[in-house]
Amino acid sequence: MDVKDKLQFVKDNYPDVLIADGFDDAIIGIAERYGMNSVVLYDKNKCVKIMQDRDNMTEEEAIEFFYYNIVGAYMGEYTPCFAEIL
Repeated sequence: MDVKDKLQFVKDNYPDVLIADGFDDAIIGIAERYGMNSVVLYDKNKCVKIMQDRDNMTEEEAIEFFYYNIVGAYMGEYTPCFAEIL
């Protein structure tokens, strides 16, 4: 499934979730947990790589920005999740 198809699937099937602007290429799925709303799941390493390429950040700068401004930005019960793929 390409990026546009993933994004359309999310919008069609999970209309309440929040999408992290500029990180569509890092979407890897939907996270579900018992008793909680489904949220968009992103690949943390892809997010960091996007910031390095797009914003000319070093890896260290991108990681610091990621944790402070993205992971640290709670936007309510539909806030996205980020996974470190091993």
